[in-house]
Amino acid sequence: MKLKVARVEKSLSQQELADLCEVTRQTIGLIEKGKYNPTLNLCIRIANALDKTLNDLFWDEEI
Repeated sequence: MKLKVARVEKSLSQQELADLCEVTRQTIGLIEKGKYNPTLNLCIRIANALDKTLNDLFWDEEI
């Protein structure tokens, strides 16, 4: 998933990203696996933490 690639590019662990976004590591892991739909607010916090846009992380280009 794009989120994991972006996180690794920033050299962040799941825990470090979770801390920046004020969620648990498990939440980040589930989002990366596509097993959890984050709220829009959480999507925005993740995008800001990774210096990406929402489109970069969460939407397919095909849509």
